[in-house]
Formats: sequence, structure tokens, C-alpha cells
Amino acid sequence: MQAVETGAKRSLFSRKGTGNPELERESRMMSPPTRRNLTGWAFLIPAATLIAIMSFYPMFQAFILSLQTGKGSRMTWGEPLWANYARLFQDPIFKLTLFNTFIYLIIQVPIMLVLAMVLANLLNNPNLKFKGFFRTAIFLPAAVSLVSYSLVFRTLFATDGTINNILKSIGLISSNIDWLGQPGTARAVIIIGLLWRWTGYNMIFYLAALQNVDPATLEAARLDGAGPIKTFWYVTVPQLKPMIVLTAIMSTNGTLQLFDEPFNLTKGGPANTTMSMSQYLYNTAFNLNDNFGYASAISYAILILVAILAFIQMRIGDKRD
Repeated sequence: MQAVETGAKRSLFSRKGTGNPELERESRMMSPPTRRNLTGWAFLIPAATLIAIMSFYPMFQAFILSLQTGKGSRMTWGEPLWANYARLFQDPIFKLTLFNTFIYLIIQVPIMLVLAMVLANLLNNPNLKFKGFFRTAIFLPAAVSLVSYSLVFRTLFATDGTINNILKSIGLISSNIDWLGQPGTARAVIIIGLLWRWTGYNMIFYLAALQNVDPATLEAARLDGAGPIKTFWYVTVPQLKPMIVLTAIMSTNGTLQLFDEPFNLTKGGPANTTMSMSQYLYNTAFNLNDNFGYASAISYAILILVAILAFIQMRIGDKRD
């Protein structure tokens, strides 16, 4: 191959200065690999420029803001520069929102992924009738407007709402429960809402991955006498590991940046006990005191948490050689 390339280069150089216009024009033309590289860069540069302007430049500006203190347009450099980051460790509301966010993460994400895996296996059964209907029905919550479903949940879990009426009618409770007025039950309602909305979304990923499971491996496990549970655990799950890692990272990132459900269902109450870090960031920047510097520091705290957890999940889940 090297000899061919050397020969081609010598051929091109030999055409220069020959006095033949056609040979000299040919020598000035770009080689196919160069032309392909330039075409690739021509497609890549506009998208890369837009990403740099729309994503990386705001991130850089947010970092600069996180080193400043003050309100509105009266921003000055912090003394010391990391004053906003130091404030995070002393802020009881930030600690509470961090606790709330991890409660949602630790309880909701594992339950959601296990449910999604079970539903995907059930709906992957070739003998099941109306599979399309069930798949659509379970995925549909992910397509519903966040505000709409939050309003429905607020109505369902109101003190005089449908849930209390059902529980009283079957004798499980004797008096109405203030679901959204107590920290524990309000967090539970948010977790139920997250499970209802996002389980079907993750189920679609597992269904797609199940289509790539080698049927010969399942048949071999059955011939070796493995039951359905052992076949699923030792044959199916290892082949789904890349998708499990992907959904775990996406769900973790989404939960750490959780905003819509606490904001629409409880407004962060009662007494900030359901507020997430992203909602606190929003309130700090736009609702309470326009403290953009401190809000930027909170955003970088969320970014660092997301990066650390994603790195840990990839190190644990990705065992490729």
C-alpha cells in the first residue's frame, strides 16, 4: 500500500512542469481522500459552531457568573472568588433540596427501571394478543403534557379527591388524607407521578434491546434445563446490559435535573420539603432575589453531581473488553 501511495505521489509530481496543461490541471486537483475530508468538515463545522454558541458559551458565561455576587445587573467579583460555592455548604435550603432530589433518585429510578424491564419482557411475548395496544397504552403517559398530568394528579390527590374517596370506600382510611400538605405523602405523590410518566418511556428502550437478543442463546439455556427466571437473569440481562446502563444514566440525569413535577404538583411545599435542586435554582434566579451568581453555582453543583454519577454508572456497567 505504501508503495502504491509513493508511486501515486511521484506520478503527481512528475506531471508538474511538463508543459501539458491537462496533466498540470490534473496535478492541481484534490485527491479523493482530501476531498472526502473537506466534505466531512463542511458538514461538521456548522453544527459544531451552533453547539459551541448555544451550549458551551452559555456554560462558560454561567461559570463566570458563579464567581460573582450581587443582584440583577449589579454584579461584582466574589470575595473570595468561590464565595458562592462555599455558601452552598452552609445553605440549609440547598441541603434540603439535595436531600429531596436524592430521595426521588434512590426510590424512583430503581423501581421505574425494574418495572420497565418486567413490562418489556411481558410485552415481548410472541403469543400475547393486543401487544400493540398495551405497548401504546403504557407509553402514552410520556407523550402527555406535563402541566396537564400535574393538574390531573393534583385533582386526584386533593383532600376531597378521588384517591381519598376510593380508599374510604374500601375501608383503608377513615378520614381524608392531605396528600400534598405533608412532606412524606407529597414526596410519595411526586414519585408516583414520575413512575406513571416515565416507566413506559424506558420500557420502549428495553423492548428495542430485546429484539436483538440472540434466540439461540435462549434455546440453549432451555435445553440445559434453565427455568424462565434463570434464563432471564443469566442470559437475557447480560445481553441487555448496555441498554440498562444507558437508561440508568438517562434516568439519573433526568432526576437530578427534576423540575416540572415538584413545581407543578406542590410548588416545592410544604416548607420546601418537596423542592428539587433545579426548582431552587429557578427560584433563586428568577423568583426570590435575582441572585444569578448563586443560581449559577447551584447549576454547576448539579452538573458535577450528574458527571460523577454518570461516570460511576459507566465504570460499573460497562465491562467491555
